[in-house]
Amino acid sequence: MLTRTDLRTALPGRAELRDVMPRAEVNVDAVLEQVRPIVAAVAERGVDAALEMAERFDRVRPESVRVPAAALSRALEELDDGVRGALETAIERARRVHADQRRDDVVTKVTSGGTVTERFLPVRRVGLYAPGGLAVYPSSVVMNVVPAQAAGVDSLVVCSPPQAEPWNGQRGLPHPTIMAAAAMLGVDEVWAVGGAQAVALLAYGGTDTDGSVLDPVDLVTGPGNAYLTAAKRLLRGLIGIDAEAGPTEIAVLADHTADPVHVAADLVSQAEHDPFAASVLVTTSVELADAVDRELERQVAATKHTERIRTALTGRQSGTVLVASIDDGIAVVDGYAAEHLEIQTVDAPAVARRVRNAGAIFVGPWAPVSLGDYCAGSNHVLPTGGCARHSGGLSVQTFLRGIHLIEYTEDALREVAGQVVTLADAEDLPAHGQAVTARFRT
Repeated sequence: MLTRTDLRTALPGRAELRDVMPRAEVNVDAVLEQVRPIVAAVAERGVDAALEMAERFDRVRPESVRVPAAALSRALEELDDGVRGALETAIERARRVHADQRRDDVVTKVTSGGTVTERFLPVRRVGLYAPGGLAVYPSSVVMNVVPAQAAGVDSLVVCSPPQAEPWNGQRGLPHPTIMAAAAMLGVDEVWAVGGAQAVALLAYGGTDTDGSVLDPVDLVTGPGNAYLTAAKRLLRGLIGIDAEAGPTEIAVLADHTADPVHVAADLVSQAEHDPFAASVLVTTSVELADAVDRELERQVAATKHTERIRTALTGRQSGTVLVASIDDGIAVVDGYAAEHLEIQTVDAPAVARRVRNAGAIFVGPWAPVSLGDYCAGSNHVLPTGGCARHSGGLSVQTFLRGIHLIEYTEDALREVAGQVVTLADAEDLPAHGQAVTARFRT
């Protein structure tokens, strides 16, 4: 089922490796011109434009953008007990992990009388996006809200697309499980708006249909499709963004000891997200590759979303890469820089610690990616498209800004005044030096 790339005879260099590896092609530039008028309309007409876009794209026009508090409470009351218990576990574990990411202020004594303090202050207000297209993701509400709360963000709004399907006799609300997850986390501001128009409304704010003010945000986080990503790109600067997320990815680095049933199940689990999802096996074992292909045929035929999964697994973004050694395998997965990387090899912990580039690494046979999606405690909002070479996943740090406080006494400034003047003159910026020497004229 998976196409094969054989790199056993010669491992390409880094640049060539990027070209030969399977990779989803998502051209955000191609949809920018479709998204630009959506953003412009929301900038000009606010809520009216956003609601019109909902009617056009989501097939329903909500009565208002902000979800009534009563709907949030009722969604939580009616939440299935099993789902509630699972979300409680996910929230508790995520809070435990993210609490340890908080940073204290750091004071550095540079010289006698001169200190630099780095303070870590949260963003004032953030918009957190939870998709609601092919699948509904209450887990994304958890993964966005928990680190923002741990960072100390004052004001949170969760956005999710309105649903055309009636719930309790009302259309145009986000999915009830999304609303219930927000309520469980103590978020009382939820907006029924999705896609590019959601990002635009978060950036510009507006006045809701009942006259209440929808305040703009400073930062938008959360995954979405190419249209949402294009809106993030267009509005970056007016707002901060976490990343330009693409389709989900899994890479599995495996040797002859891996169980083909496990490997196939994990590849299928990510292909379930989206027809453009990428599932990549990197292995030293032809026998394992053959066994995984057989398992994929069996498992894909037996699963719920067969057509979607088969499309993803047979697309150019998915495949098997054969390598001569684990060392070569590490080089390949480092070059690929997967969103999710599983290590299923002899001494998997040691191999995992040699990997430099991945959004998250799942070590050994008992840590599948789906554990991280829900209940590992780690964050599942991770870099895609090779961005793990330079970026990390969503964390408390995403919602914090480091601000330097520079405090110098007169004597401490006098000590370094000559060097400041010298460097200012070297850069032909004499006024910079004069701003120091002016303080010592008698």
